[in-house]
Amino acid sequence: MKDEAKANPSILALIELKPADMMEAFCAEHPVTRDAEARDGIEVVLTSGARGLSGEEIAEFPDLRLIAVNGVGTDAVDLDAATARGIHVTTTPDVLSEAVAELALGLAISVRRRIGEGERLLRSGGWSNGQKPRLGQALTGCRAGILGYGRIGRALADMLRALGGDVIYHARKPHDDAPEAWRPDTRTLAAESDVLFVTLSATPETRYIVDAPVLEALGSEGTLVNVARGSVVDSAALAAALHGGTLGSAALDVFEVEPVAPDGAEDGLLRAPNTLFTPHIASATNEARRAMAQLVIANIDAYLAGSPLPSPVTPA
Repeated sequence: MKDEAKANPSILALIELKPADMMEAFCAEHPVTRDAEARDGIEVVLTSGARGLSGEEIAEFPDLRLIAVNGVGTDAVDLDAATARGIHVTTTPDVLSEAVAELALGLAISVRRRIGEGERLLRSGGWSNGQKPRLGQALTGCRAGILGYGRIGRALADMLRALGGDVIYHARKPHDDAPEAWRPDTRTLAAESDVLFVTLSATPETRYIVDAPVLEALGSEGTLVNVARGSVVDSAALAAALHGGTLGSAALDVFEVEPVAPDGAEDGLLRAPNTLFTPHIASATNEARRAMAQLVIANIDAYLAGSPLPSPVTPA
């Protein structure tokens, strides 16, 4: 039988679940506080992949038993500190894979076909004044490299194959069930790709895995699309490659420093030519966010009931 503390724990919400009705229902059925200073009695912390929970913060919660992450990234969560304390960590895999892959595909099409550039030309009156839009590049029929072959990478591969693309990938080791061909390292993958999609997890080992040599290998006609984390791409090297013309184009949903501001740390990227940027919205659809919220709540409810967690994280 559950003890009284577990039957009625306190939950600290550092983020809001979306859509709003999901958060309202969650708060109506659970003892939730949004007081960021709350510490004693807090057994569950609800956070996001971007917000996370640091080791220093974990140490401040003496009763913490579950970190429920609304997202798939755990790079902002100190997994070692959580494991040392026996604290469970859960994420929301699978339910957002299609949405993230869909945005990656949309970014690639948009930047290669110069859709944003064309819209700005039209809205500014340039088209009506005789200016001609520049030619773009097709995505259909090109060779797409996928860096990271997890759930999102596989969903993206399915979409690209449906467009008639030739897909290759790099992961730590080849997957026996993969219909795509494996490449042994990132530079080889980039050299053989027209478009390089980055979908791998952010870890200390993957920091700046896309560096200047990889961008050079991708080449002056190549396109980089990043829907993973900003830390996996050397943004200074990316800005230099775009400004210098050694990389053709780039489309990013994630950045090293977020949120991005003009004249801030990512200003070189914001001023780079042949780019398209979105503000970390890869999973931001009603459908995906509702499914994510449902899985977050399912993990919390399972913990409260003393049942197996639906989507626990296994620390590396």
